[in-house]
Amino acid sequence: MAFAAIGRTGIGQIEALMGIVPGGRGAQYLVSRVGRNRALEVVLGADLYDAETAERYGWVNRAVPADELDDIVDRLARKIAALPEGVIVAAKRAIVPEDLAEGLLREHDAGVGQVVSPAAERLIRGGLAHGAQTRDGERDLEGLLRGLAG
Repeated sequence: MAFAAIGRTGIGQIEALMGIVPGGRGAQYLVSRVGRNRALEVVLGADLYDAETAERYGWVNRAVPADELDDIVDRLARKIAALPEGVIVAAKRAIVPEDLAEGLLREHDAGVGQVVSPAAERLIRGGLAHGAQTRDGERDLEGLLRGLAG
């Protein structure tokens, strides 16, 4: 489950701006949440999405006011914790995730192929040289990387 704070959330997959594709199950997770067409939009568009759009796309369960986020998540956690013994395990067995094995192999192969490309090396090194790993760099990672790609 995922929840996003309205007015504070910026969620995205901007790896394409570094010349690579999302790895670490990122692409597979995204497809399972939003579907293939939206996943392609998110990955290839490399934009940041606000909470309401992420909710509409199915990326997050709900977009909620930032000042209510902790209370909403806490209330849900308490409800789940209060369920009779065995219900959580039974629900997880009944609501199974997709088998991602094939997709994970494709994601791995795509990532390995891209990360060693000259373009990815130039973009990743450029990002680091321009502070992508710093707090300020991370706050505008999309803008920083778009500036290098152009």
